[in-house]
Amino acid sequence: MEPESLAGQAQALSGPCSRWPAEHGETIRQIIERAGNKWAVLVVSSLQSGPLRYTDLLRSIPGISQRMLTHTLRQLQRDGLITRTAYAEVPPRVEYALTDLGATLLTAITTLIDWAGSNHDEIQENRTRFDNAGATSEVAVPTG
Repeated sequence: MEPESLAGQAQALSGPCSRWPAEHGETIRQIIERAGNKWAVLVVSSLQSGPLRYTDLLRSIPGISQRMLTHTLRQLQRDGLITRTAYAEVPPRVEYALTDLGATLLTAITTLIDWAGSNHDEIQENRTRFDNAGATSEVAVPTG
C-alpha cells in the first residue's frame, strides 16, 4: 500500500473527529484549541453578564497581559464568538460582547468548569498519590 493510501486510512479511523468530513479536521482542531485556551475561556466567561470595556475585561482576568488580552479578543472576534463595538465618543469607548455563537460556547465552558469543580477533590487526591509515588513509576504501554 502506498503512503498516500495509508494517510487516507488514518483519517478514516474512528476518533473524536470521525463524525465530521476529513477536510474539516484542521479547522475543528483549531476551534478546540481556541475553546480550550485558558485566556479565551476566561474572556468568554467574563462576558457572561453582558458587554464590557477593554479595561474592565483586563481587571476581571487576573494574570492576563494587555498583549494577550488584545490577541485573545482578536481571535475570538475572528471566530465570531464576540463582537467589538466602537462608539464615536470622546474619549472613545469600545465594548466587547458575546455573540449568540459565543453564548453557546459559554454553555460548554460552564459545563467543563462545573465538571472540574465537582471532581476537584478526587483529582487533587490522584495528583498527590501520583506525586508521592514518584515519577519513576512505569506506565504500562500496550505492545502490538
